[in-house]
Amino acid sequence: MTLKKTLLALSASAAIGGLAVVAGALPASARMVCNSDGDCWHTDDSRARYGNDVHAQYHPDDWYFHQHWNADKEHHYRDYHEGRGYYRGGTWVGE
Repeated sequence: MTLKKTLLALSASAAIGGLAVVAGALPASARMVCNSDGDCWHTDDSRARYGNDVHAQYHPDDWYFHQHWNADKEHHYRDYHEGRGYYRGGTWVGE
């Protein structure tokens, strides 16, 4: 292999590695939202805002993994639901 090909291969590898580092450093758009009833759900839209009547608390996406859902009497994880909306009293309210 010539020196030119070796340097080209090394620079391509460095560029791909650099892109992987940058992509990993970008903020995640997903997050967890909990309301005052203790209903918690996952949303892919980090810009979503809920009305004052929802009393939403926003958590990072990995917050879910740090909870003990079976033993937690204050929070209840609700399944993913299509479309925009939120949970109230354990029921999905679509917008």
